[in-house]
Amino acid sequence: MLNLERLRTLDALARHGSVSGAADGLHVTTSAVSQQMAKLEREVGQQLLAKNGRGVRLTDAGRLLADHAARIISQVELAQADVEAQRGRAVGELRIGAFPTAARGLFPAALSALRTDHPELRVRSREMEPSEGVLGVVRGELDLAVVLDWYNKRLPVPGGLVRAPLLDDAADVAVPVGHPLADRKVADLADFADDDWISWPEGEFCHEWLMFTLRGEGIEPRIAHMAEEHHTQLALIAAGLGVCVAPRLGRGPVPDGVRLVPVRDTVRRHIYVVWRADADRRPSIRAAVDALRSAGEQLTDDQR
Repeated sequence: MLNLERLRTLDALARHGSVSGAADGLHVTTSAVSQQMAKLEREVGQQLLAKNGRGVRLTDAGRLLADHAARIISQVELAQADVEAQRGRAVGELRIGAFPTAARGLFPAALSALRTDHPELRVRSREMEPSEGVLGVVRGELDLAVVLDWYNKRLPVPGGLVRAPLLDDAADVAVPVGHPLADRKVADLADFADDDWISWPEGEFCHEWLMFTLRGEGIEPRIAHMAEEHHTQLALIAAGLGVCVAPRLGRGPVPDGVRLVPVRDTVRRHIYVVWRADADRRPSIRAAVDALRSAGEQLTDDQR
């Protein structure tokens, strides 16, 4: 009989395209992946992997079995959802990811509520960028991911996922205290055309949004500095090194040398949570969505 964990390893290899990628996705060593595949090849009596330069590729038999493995794993997830739904309680393990400001702004209240209301549920959380969160849910490495759309740019979300809105998050422009617009009650993005910008790193969804948006305003931005953490961005601004877009969710205290200027046409992020459609009936999914939504509603009330 085929071993389910070895089929999961084969599925991870097919999705990630390498032994190291599969190991990272499964949170095991590359040696463990190789050992599982060697055992699976002995079970089926066929070669499933072939060398491809410094890496490996699936043989025809490997691709065939990987297709079956994906369907088997999906069916197991459906079975887990049905059993959990029949029990009617949020139980077992729930893996959830969120981009950093959402993790900081939503997780403390939401995960605390889940621990109190559903003591049989074990929650594991991770910070990750929105695109990584979506990919983690698609691959089955996460049960839920908190992600975002900007008001004028959507994050690509593949089919087979369910999504639920959590909150809309407004953003301001953060400037040094000595900036000419520091005391303005409202400004346009175009007013910062001559400033140096502090951005998220290249390749991240929010960096792509910033470039897209500023260019849409007729601004060719001068990106002087890149920092992933908002607190680092604000520290650079306090030193007088540029300006940045500063969302309110998870922002926390602002350094004394920084002023926040609201944007005339409000810049917003739409925060939502995604999960696989085949897990839709799991009470743990519904409990987590409710807890995240409640945390988002509380934040919205506090900002009014």
